[in-house]
This record gives sequence, C-alpha cells and structure tokens, in this order.
Amino acid sequence: MPNPQPHIRDSAGDLSPGSDMHIGPTHLESATHSRRGVLAGVVRELSPAYFAMVMATGIVALSAHLLGFVWLASALFALNVAAYAIIWILYLLRIFWFRPQILEDITDHQRGPGFFTAVAASCILGNQSVVQADNYHAAELLWFLGSALWVFLIYTILTAFTVKQVKPDLYDGISGAWLLAVVATQSVAGLSALVSHHWEQPYRLIINFFALSMWLWGGMLYIWMISLIFYRYTFFRLSPDHLTPPYWINMGAMAISVLAGSQLILNVDHAPFLNSLLPFLKGFTIFYWATGTWWIPMLILLATWRHVYARHPLTYDPLYWGAVFPLGMYSACTFRMAHALHLDFLNTVPHVFFYLAFAAWLATFTGLCRRLATGARTLLTGRIHPHSAS
Repeated sequence: MPNPQPHIRDSAGDLSPGSDMHIGPTHLESATHSRRGVLAGVVRELSPAYFAMVMATGIVALSAHLLGFVWLASALFALNVAAYAIIWILYLLRIFWFRPQILEDITDHQRGPGFFTAVAASCILGNQSVVQADNYHAAELLWFLGSALWVFLIYTILTAFTVKQVKPDLYDGISGAWLLAVVATQSVAGLSALVSHHWEQPYRLIINFFALSMWLWGGMLYIWMISLIFYRYTFFRLSPDHLTPPYWINMGAMAISVLAGSQLILNVDHAPFLNSLLPFLKGFTIFYWATGTWWIPMLILLATWRHVYARHPLTYDPLYWGAVFPLGMYSACTFRMAHALHLDFLNTVPHVFFYLAFAAWLATFTGLCRRLATGARTLLTGRIHPHSAS
C-alpha cells in the first residue's frame, strides 16, 4: 500500500508525520515544515468520534438554556459553533490526506461507529440553532446534512461489518460506542420534529411522519445492540481497559430517544395522525426514560470499580466526551418529558443532572486544554527549535 501520509516538498526536502525533518536552507523553513508535519500527524491520528465534543457541548448548552442559564448557554453555543467548524476542517483534511486510514476506520468494529458522532453533532447543533438562536434556516441546513450523513454511514458501516471476511469475536468487537448509531438516528428524529414547525403543510405532516419513523427505527436498533452489549457484559471477562467511557451511551441513547419522543408528543397539533398514536408515544417515551434511568446506578458502580477498585488512571481521552453527553442529555430529556407529560414532580431532576453534566464538561474541557497546551509546548520547544534540525 502506498504511504498515505501527505508529503510537503520544496527546497527543504520531503516532510511527513513519520519521517525525520530534513534541514532546510533556513531555520524558518524548518520550523514551517515541522508545523506542517505536526498538523499532518494530528490529522492522521484524529479519532473518528471527536465530534462527541460538539455533541456534549451542545447538549450541555441546551440544558443550560432550558433551565434559564442563558449567558452560559450563549457562551457554550458560540464555542460549539467554533468546535464544529474546526473538527470538520480536520476531518476534511484527513479525508484528503489519509483516505486509506478513513477506509480502514470505517470498516473497523471498534472505530467505525465513531463516525456516527458527525450525524449527532450536526443535529444537536441544529437543535441549538432553533432553541437558542431561532435560526430555522441554519437548522434546516444541518438537518439536511445530518440526514444525508445518516443514510451514508448507517448503510456503509453496517454493510461493511456484514460482508468483511475477517471479523473480531464479540469479546473484542462490540462496545457502548455501537449505540452511537442509535444516538445518530434519534438525533435526526428529534431535529426533524423540531424543524417541522417551520414548514407548511403537507410538508409538515411528511416531516413528522419521517421523525416518527426514525424514532421507531432508533428504538428497534437499541434493542438489537443493547442485547449484544449486555451479553458481552455478563458472559465475558470485562477488564478496566474494556470499560471505556462510551459505555455511558447505554444511558445516553435512551435519553435522546426520550427527547425525540417528547418533541413528537408536543407536535400532536401539527400532525393529526400522531394523536391516534398518543398513548403509544407517551408509553414508550416513559419506557425509554425508565430504561435510561436504570442504567445510571449501574454505570456509576462500574465507573467506581474501574477507577477506584482497579485504579485505572483518570486521564484525558477524547472518549470522555462520550460520558459527558449522556449526563447533559438526561437533564434536557427529563425537562422536555416533564413538560410534555405534565410531570411536574420531576422538575428537580434536570437541575441535578445539569450540574453533574457541566462539572463533567469542565473536567473534560480542562483535560483537552492541557493536552493542547502540552502539544503546543512540544511543538515550540522541540519540533521547531532551531537546534533540533541539526
């Protein structure tokens, strides 16, 4: 296979992330080449699931907005727009420079499901555009993008997993990250129900039917996948290394299903066919909420076992955004469900989980900033130091 790493050639020679830097005619050229090499290295190793940062930041911002923390919600919204744009730039560079790695990742049972974060991130940002900025045009663009990505990824990834000849066993092949497919599906359902308010009939009716169909499909997909994950939990050895933060998506996938279901309940006046399904919608929304709630103590116990009993180090990993998102989503979905079903006795729950989610977001964001600062220091003092080329 040809080397997929990008090469930058001029008077200083070739430069790739894994090669030694050739001495250029000037220290400035060497520094420039080194920066490009570092960027290429970062892009090459970029996790397919890094859009989970946008998912986590977006849902914490939405929860803050719903609970009246408008200034915080606005700041997180602005940060999320910037993060979304930056991650897309890095993704596009990775597609352009490292296409073989993209193809390898998308067919990998562990890394492939991470691509579904691009769908969920687009739809969560679309929700923010409506709820926080009242910008339906931006939300519709993000809805089109999220829906197109969903169609491409769901059939590409699942088909690749089905037809590939060399497959891992269940022990090594499945994790909570697989439920990102459910999160992506329900994020499209939720945003569809939300943007339908801006459409005239008969399109409003059609988009609500599409939202309902996606909501039902997401629920069926959860049943398929959680059965395998629970079997993996209980009948195979589970080491601390295997119990990665995406297992929190066991709960997060149910939470986003509650959010989408609550929006469909609120849309009954816009789509009369939903009225005949109202008892079903209400029942399954509560069923999803109860299932997600059951997972919370279980996940806390497992996290305690991992980090306290087994003493697994708690250091920054991009996968921790996958643990922040479910906490924020549980806050937002409980708020929406309590409003849709008039369950006022639940009003305290969203506040409690918002504070937990925001604390988790702060810890993870601090870890990211430290990682970036360390990388910047390495770049400035090591990779591009004038003497390092000699």
